Amino acid sequence: MTQTGAFPAAGVSPAGGLSTGGFAAQPGSGAFPAQPTSAWPVSAPAGPQPQSGPPHLVHQAQPHPGGRGRSGVLALVIGLVLLVVVGVQAAFIVRLESRLDKAEKAATAAKTTDETRLKALEDRADKLEAKTGGNLDAAAVAESVRPSVFRVTTKYATGTSFALGKAPSGGGTNLITNYHVVQEAYEKGERDVSLERTNQRFPAKVIEAHPDKDLALLHTDEEFTRLVPAAQVPKVGEPVLVVGAPLGLEDTVTTGVVSAFRSRSGEDLMQFDAAINPGNSGGPVFNAKKEVVGVATLKAREAEGIGLAIPISVVCQTISVC
Repeated sequence: MTQTGAFPAAGVSPAGGLSTGGFAAQPGSGAFPAQPTSAWPVSAPAGPQPQSGPPHLVHQAQPHPGGRGRSGVLALVIGLVLLVVVGVQAAFIVRLESRLDKAEKAATAAKTTDETRLKALEDRADKLEAKTGGNLDAAAVAESVRPSVFRVTTKYATGTSFALGKAPSGGGTNLITNYHVVQEAYEKGERDVSLERTNQRFPAKVIEAHPDKDLALLHTDEEFTRLVPAAQVPKVGEPVLVVGAPLGLEDTVTTGVVSAFRSRSGEDLMQFDAAINPGNSGGPVFNAKKEVVGVATLKAREAEGIGLAIPISVVCQTISVC
């Protein structure tokens, strides 16, 4: 018996076919139309799900796609920082080199300026000295030169001699004096003389005689400090200092100025007003630089302050000692 509005038996369709699990349409019954199968989602059963693929194969974790990107950014940042550091160091080195160059240029300029100023000061000093004749410090000059000046004696006369010029090739010391100091002994064939200073006596010999220049050269085996000949002729008015043994009084010092230049028998003589007396003959006349400018040789009789000296240039031209 057919039941109106009833559901058909499960698994049996009105057409006698198999049911698909949905509602079969009931023609003309006024029921809901047929609904498609699996209209509502079906929840996955709880518990472990079967895995596809080979058994016992465990899937490895894959790196996050963003990890490699972050490493690249970090490397780029580090590279930029290093580039900035290198740039700063390079700029610092360039700046330092520039400062060093400037410092070197400044030092060179300062050195040139100092040399120019020094040269200017030397020129001014030379001009001032030429104008004033120098400032002779008699005490300083005397202290420096006296150890080179000696009283020279023979059996017949006493005078003065002094060590001068270059060292002899055979050693010892050469000394200058006037010929008239040793003349009598020399003419008698005697060559030995004595050099005396501060209670000491040293033997010496006459090795050259120049009567026409009133000059003689002595030699001793002793070593003494040699004096320096002046390179320039002193000017009239320049101060001078004389060291000698007037009347046998060794180490006597007198001062004065160059008074004039005179001529005697065709030879120029230097006139000065420093006091000299018998025994000064053959002694040195000094300038303010402690250089020998002449050899005292004569004085005016019955007058004071008129002495004459052989210029040192004549000595150097006559005897190879300078």
